[in-house]
Amino acid sequence: METYQVDQNGYYGEFGGAYIPEILHQCVENLRKNYLKVMESDSFKAEFIQLLKDYVGRPSPLYFAKRLSERYGCKIYLKREDLNHTGAHKINNTIGQILIARRMGKKRIIAETGAGQHGVATATVCALMNMECVVYMGKTDVERQHANVQKMEMLGATVVPVTSGNMTLKDATNEAIRDWCCHPSDTYYIIGSTVGPHPYPDMVARLQSVISAEIKKQLLEQEGRDYPDYLMACVGGGSNAAGTIYHFLDDERVKIVLAEAGGLGIFSGKSAATIQLGKKGIIHGARTLVMQNEDGQIEEPYSVSAGLDYPGIGPMHANLSETHRAKVIAVNDDEALDAAFDLTRLEGIIPALESAHALGALPKMNFQPTDVVVLTVSGRGDKDMPTYIHYKMNKK
Repeated sequence: METYQVDQNGYYGEFGGAYIPEILHQCVENLRKNYLKVMESDSFKAEFIQLLKDYVGRPSPLYFAKRLSERYGCKIYLKREDLNHTGAHKINNTIGQILIARRMGKKRIIAETGAGQHGVATATVCALMNMECVVYMGKTDVERQHANVQKMEMLGATVVPVTSGNMTLKDATNEAIRDWCCHPSDTYYIIGSTVGPHPYPDMVARLQSVISAEIKKQLLEQEGRDYPDYLMACVGGGSNAAGTIYHFLDDERVKIVLAEAGGLGIFSGKSAATIQLGKKGIIHGARTLVMQNEDGQIEEPYSVSAGLDYPGIGPMHANLSETHRAKVIAVNDDEALDAAFDLTRLEGIIPALESAHALGALPKMNFQPTDVVVLTVSGRGDKDMPTYIHYKMNKK
């Protein structure tokens, strides 16, 4: 049977692998040899499950959105990752990775962040586990996600503003990798998405797969069957999407719809629609689709959403697009912003800008009345209030 999961060499089809500087070979190889052993151990499972339950507040609800369903003529369920501790799905992954780091004897944690949600989640688990934490964040994002910077600092993390490139997520990742090259022996790099060299994409997907495991169980309770007709999620690097679809990847009854950031329009020169615009290349240690020019230089992405403002995509999602297992829709800034206001007015839920892109894909779909749709609201909108208010003021 065909599988869309990672193979033993760390590839999803032709995407993935580990393209890394020699100095990091030992770290990455050490992680590759140990991550499954650790994750499959009884002690890890017990500690991870207990923290997800009592600290994060899982399972997150699967909420039937009645008014949204009426609007689109089908049954729409929202997977409420916005209700997790720290306000997004990112905490599932940081808890898992810090438990792995601790078992590997690491003392210092570094991370990159765009919207700040992964930074906050990393700073949170470092406070919990009493570990040093350094978070790299593009200067542009430091300014547009200031509340999250304050949270990270309150949690005891050092936030380093990055001033190279267009000062967003790509540049923060570059700096985090540089730091790791300088401190390979004592430092563990908690990558926030399904990107980077193998085993990171697989490890992050497995840690986030708690989402799809819960969806199966919750749908069985609410619909009498453990699979939906459609799964929808936003993709930047793609961790909430990977978690949403993980247990359904090889179930062809389930249609997968991924929403990426169209920015000001795919052909505007101001976009982060990597799957539509990208060509095969290598970014941050993996072969995937990358926004690049004729000379192979990385093009600067743009999105109103800091968490989707990335010129690459996780290798899992590159493969799902290439094999036509997933339908990928580019959602522009304005479509995402309008969708956020729609959800807020219809259901009383203010979504993060990232999740608003998944909601912005709904009007582009043709659902049947019997269709069961699960859409992951990956984060809450507190961090995006200035953007929402600015948009509303300008629209008047």
